[in-house]
Amino acid sequence: MNIRLIPLVTLTALATVSAWAGETSHHADAGHATLEQQRHTLAENTRGKGYGPQSPRDIDAHAGLNKRAFNNAPPADEMNLCNIHFHKNAEHRGGEFSTYAGDGDGFGYGSGYVFSGELPAAKLAAVDTEICPSEHGGLAPGDTIEVHFVHSTADVKPGATLGACVNEAINNPQLRVEARVFVLVNDDSAPDFAEVAGYGKRKRLYQALNMPTAGDKAVEYAGSTTGPGYNEKGSPYQVTWRVAPAVTELNIASVGKWCQGNDFAEDHAHGVRNLVTNPELLSSIE
Repeated sequence: MNIRLIPLVTLTALATVSAWAGETSHHADAGHATLEQQRHTLAENTRGKGYGPQSPRDIDAHAGLNKRAFNNAPPADEMNLCNIHFHKNAEHRGGEFSTYAGDGDGFGYGSGYVFSGELPAAKLAAVDTEICPSEHGGLAPGDTIEVHFVHSTADVKPGATLGACVNEAINNPQLRVEARVFVLVNDDSAPDFAEVAGYGKRKRLYQALNMPTAGDKAVEYAGSTTGPGYNEKGSPYQVTWRVAPAVTELNIASVGKWCQGNDFAEDHAHGVRNLVTNPELLSSIE
């Protein structure tokens, strides 16, 4: 998040847009030409303007030329959990989610990356209810989601949008996102999302108590907020990311139930920002 102090109401409004912007009506597949045009426009709109490193990225590709440096946020267990939300298809690429979903509609839907493995037919059986429906469609067994556990150094409690990550005392906290990728299955024995997204206080800090561990191969890097609203412009917000390369199965029925009521006012999957591939907009991963 930028270090310039601005009124909380303004920052909150910007933050509401910054993480998952672009909630527009559904469009047909826009095609590769639209994707390339958006990447060209992003390059033009950021060139020479001092934007910091952007997200999402390919976590298996560590090269980057962006020199705007900022300090890494503390570990998640030294920060407050402030928000949980998810995107349909992984925004990042790599690990077990390296299969391209397609170019999408140009507004964040139908693109991104999906689980590269295979599932037995029983786990892909259709469910008899809508799961997290929206004007962009709902979720189905076999779908991939990327869940963002957002953390802040501000003295805040979990709530809706990135506005929950700031307060009147600190408008420019350090931000960390712990990203975990899941594949949805029709299996009552699979992990329950309400438990995965459960939170409480530990050592006086709000924590995601059952967030899957990232593992030794997790990739940490300097980036930004995401969302399709930034397909053609740079995000000014600084975020430390840690992305786990593994994919975990998740009970789709539990995701549907979570969408019906949670402390984050989340009721559907958000769209994805185009994968950032311009080296000038990527940090170098050590």
